[in-house]
Amino acid sequence: MLKHRDAFHGSDLEKIEKIYGIKKEDIISFSANVNPLGLSGRLSRELPSRIDAICTYPDRDYTKLREVIAGYCGTSAENILVGNGSTELITLFIKTRAPRKALIVGPTYSEYERELSLGGGTSLYFPLKEEDDFILDAGRLIQSLNETVDMLILCNPNNPTSSAVAASDMRRILDACKTFDIFVMIDETYVEFAEDYDNITCIPLTSSYNNLCILRGVSKFFAAPGLRLGYAICADTDLMKDIAAIKDPWTINSLAEVAGCIMFTDREYIAATKDLIFSERARVKSELTLIPGLKVYDPVANFILCRITKENVNADILFDSAIRQNMMIRNCSTFPFLDNTYFRICFMKKEDNDALLALIRAVMEKSPA
Repeated sequence: MLKHRDAFHGSDLEKIEKIYGIKKEDIISFSANVNPLGLSGRLSRELPSRIDAICTYPDRDYTKLREVIAGYCGTSAENILVGNGSTELITLFIKTRAPRKALIVGPTYSEYERELSLGGGTSLYFPLKEEDDFILDAGRLIQSLNETVDMLILCNPNNPTSSAVAASDMRRILDACKTFDIFVMIDETYVEFAEDYDNITCIPLTSSYNNLCILRGVSKFFAAPGLRLGYAICADTDLMKDIAAIKDPWTINSLAEVAGCIMFTDREYIAATKDLIFSERARVKSELTLIPGLKVYDPVANFILCRITKENVNADILFDSAIRQNMMIRNCSTFPFLDNTYFRICFMKKEDNDALLALIRAVMEKSPA
């Protein structure tokens, strides 16, 4: 059986392939949180005819791409910074702000802590409470802020809990952070999957707060993790100039630049994605709540967190049972504050979701109480 310490990310299909002897192409990954529709239809049709884009350097300022992203997000192009995935942008903002101490709302994505450590800063976690279903108590967070904290990092909706903070609560948090000169980094990788998008996204707040940046990318919603295209929204013009001054040029290749201009304007694909995720999220959550021995947390993003409450079964057992049927789930024991009673699955197409639901039922039913 694969021990979870051997696999840390939903993209580690090569590792699974080696251990289990299953071709990675045959694995249905409920772990990677990627849009099950695959690439944008327009992108698949139009990008091959634009292959000659690699014969020239990209525009150093990525002017057209930033204008397209600004139109998609409802902001100004001058507030957009593009990068080689959101990971490069996390690195750049942390390097430029150079926080001595950062507060991370967790459990969450490990890259924030890693980048802070590489930058010489220290990080503390503000824990989301299981008894609150991992929903952030904004008042409790505000009370924990003080002048020793330089940066606050939140993923909204959060990975792996799929919980979200309303923009109204985020405004209260930002006001408190202004008092202590705390810079706020919000990762909105999954916000486009949220049914209540307008009440969650904090992009409108960037026009009022210069201590705020929003991070996004195309890996999840647009099913293009290999494209390595990310973007940040921030209205602090001085900070953006400082980052631009140290940022390597042309970190986004010409094809990624072209692809971005296509996918962000594929309205049919965007609508189809939301229709699928909205319907399957409600259906899968309902089915999971009917399985004895599971606690299911209310999802906002395109994935759902569950806790196994039945003895003699855990996420290691469930992972092993699933991968032997070519389905990969996420054992959440590597996230802070979680253990191997927690697992996360994303919403795929209906027939794939049904197959995984059947497997979870079977594992939970046959395991001794």
